[in-house]
Amino acid sequence: MRMSGGSTHHSLRKALGAIKDSTSVGLAKVNSECKDLDIAIVKATNHVECPPKEKHVRTIFSAISAARSQADAAHCIHALARRLSKTHNWTVALKSLIVIHRTLREGSPSFRNEILNYCGSRGHILNMSHFKDDSSPNAWDFSAWVRTYA
Repeated sequence: MRMSGGSTHHSLRKALGAIKDSTSVGLAKVNSECKDLDIAIVKATNHVECPPKEKHVRTIFSAISAARSQADAAHCIHALARRLSKTHNWTVALKSLIVIHRTLREGSPSFRNEILNYCGSRGHILNMSHFKDDSSPNAWDFSAWVRTYA
């Protein structure tokens, strides 16, 4: 049975996304000072086209709670900003924005303070004006939505 070119491209892109996610988790396990937080960020913002898993979002909330150090909130912001700035995948970008939105809404005040500090020193974390995923016509449409949401 032959697959159409678009279907093959989509399957290959999904496989590459899964490999990238697995690699990022593996790197976080060996290279990160905040291993659990980095793994939760990658898993919450993976390439799978579904909402971020609640257990990963809760792990992020726990890592940046008021009981934890301000450095953990700063690390979380830097990790999410890095994820947003490096991705060309609309799913990863949208999930990253959702995690940031939920964390601003439901997370600790220290996260909100650190976001203000980050924006003051490094620029706007949500500047997605040049974001595009041109892997398919649908991805192009979703890219416009990501830019608007940011």
